[in-house]
Amino acid sequence: MNFLKAEWRKLAIINYEINPALLLKYLPEGTELDFYKEKCYISLVGFMFLNTKLLGLPIPFHRNFEEVNLRFYVKKKENGIWKRGVVFIKEIVPKPALSFVANSVYKENYHTMPMKNLIHEKEDELLIKYSWRDKSWHSIQIMAENKAKPMEADSEFEFITEHYFGFTKKENSTSEYEVCHSKWDCYEVKDHHVEIDFHKVYGKDFECLNHQEPVSVMLAEGSEIAVKTKKYII
Repeated sequence: MNFLKAEWRKLAIINYEINPALLLKYLPEGTELDFYKEKCYISLVGFMFLNTKLLGLPIPFHRNFEEVNLRFYVKKKENGIWKRGVVFIKEIVPKPALSFVANSVYKENYHTMPMKNLIHEKEDELLIKYSWRDKSWHSIQIMAENKAKPMEADSEFEFITEHYFGFTKKENSTSEYEVCHSKWDCYEVKDHHVEIDFHKVYGKDFECLNHQEPVSVMLAEGSEIAVKTKKYII
């Protein structure tokens, strides 16, 4: 059953390498960390939520909005097959009702903050900027070529975007939900700027990200998505 349907568009993805030991206390039981070429990744992701429907119904004033999240990558073996997914450290949205539903139903760590976006397209350039504010403004900005291309097989972009499950740690239990979408095209990134204090936004465990450069920066076009109803697996 589809709990939510929407479009995720213009996904700005800032990837960092992180010490796996820092993530172990956030790891849901029954899952293990997923690595790309022996590197443990954590990603700051900003994107547009568009044409959102909850249980098939559009919610007034809550159809189009920004989201920024910090996530890492995990996998879980089921019947001999690996399910590859993500775990969210924190998800930021601009409306309290969104946080209430996500926290109540999916037990995710959603927070409400003022947010804004800038999406500016020219003939050959695409500028994307997502901003959010707690005591000060933080932002992700990407300049890219304005022509999306198919992803390459076995690429870093494929690893980052081809995780189709969300796993949530709650006390001594783990829940799982599936996110369905087509393969995403990607834009060639020309420049980027990240203005964020990871310690203030995400806590002292992630203060280390303030002192390192991203290992990669990506911009995905996105697609229509469907989030399935969650189930408890442990």
